[in-house]
Amino acid sequence: MKTVIADRGDAATRLDHMLRRHLVGAEAATRTQIQGWIAEGRVRVNDVVIRRVAARTAIGDVVAIDLPASARPLVMVAEPIPLDLLHEDDDLLVLNKPAGVVVHPTYKHAHQTIMNGLLWHGHEWTGGRRPSIVGRLDKQTSGIVVVAKSADMHAALQRVLTSRDSRKDYLAIVHGRLPEASFTIDLKLARDPDDRRLVVASAARGVDSRTVVTRVAEAQVAGAPITVARCRLLTGRMHQIRVHLASSGWPIGGDTKYGQPMNGFDRQALHSHRLSFVHPRSGMRLDVEAPLPQDFRAFFDAHFPNL
Repeated sequence: MKTVIADRGDAATRLDHMLRRHLVGAEAATRTQIQGWIAEGRVRVNDVVIRRVAARTAIGDVVAIDLPASARPLVMVAEPIPLDLLHEDDDLLVLNKPAGVVVHPTYKHAHQTIMNGLLWHGHEWTGGRRPSIVGRLDKQTSGIVVVAKSADMHAALQRVLTSRDSRKDYLAIVHGRLPEASFTIDLKLARDPDDRRLVVASAARGVDSRTVVTRVAEAQVAGAPITVARCRLLTGRMHQIRVHLASSGWPIGGDTKYGQPMNGFDRQALHSHRLSFVHPRSGMRLDVEAPLPQDFRAFFDAHFPNL
């Protein structure tokens, strides 16, 4: 029996799509296979058998799958990978992920991931504690990743991090000039019907998604306007900031899927910079900041020396 908890990326997502995302380590977990398991009654949501593949999941839903023997899970191994820890206590830790590093192992990236390093870091934890990543960053996005040390804390952090009391800010370097000092992008997001790996924005189709964008600085670079923007997530969808900005006319530099090339970046110029939330156990506010990565720092020194 495999149990997963729906996170922000699963909100209003079809059950079969949600399971495909979380079962990356199951060899036989194709979308067709998963749909078959659902139809066979192998899937329970909050302890209720669900047989509709198009049933929608909500944040915090506990989804249990009775995996057949053919669905062999990917065995994650502990590896001595250095982790840039920003905070750690008995319940959770926060780390600074470099760009280019995968968060969770897949068959294409089974080793040298953040989770491999976390398993090594926590191999002496007691009381059944085990690292569990709360939310994920794209491979080429740098910055803050939150990790729970137990299933209960994972569920608690999901509730806290999606509440109005939490704040998560990203820094993005975009092409173009923002029309206002601060504004909100309110566009629905949905999977691209032609390529499920991509997301498209729409005023009418998809799940509600909102990003607050604030202009930090702007400059002319090679004769074209470039802006540094702070992006605050009011919702947390897959590729939300990248798609919201690109669809609104300010593509992120270096983003090969949604943006445009930018000298100095061989990845999207997006950094999960600051996080503020109330610790689920202590009740105290925790404020964490991930230092700028080298490519951001070099770009700022060259074009935004006052930042």
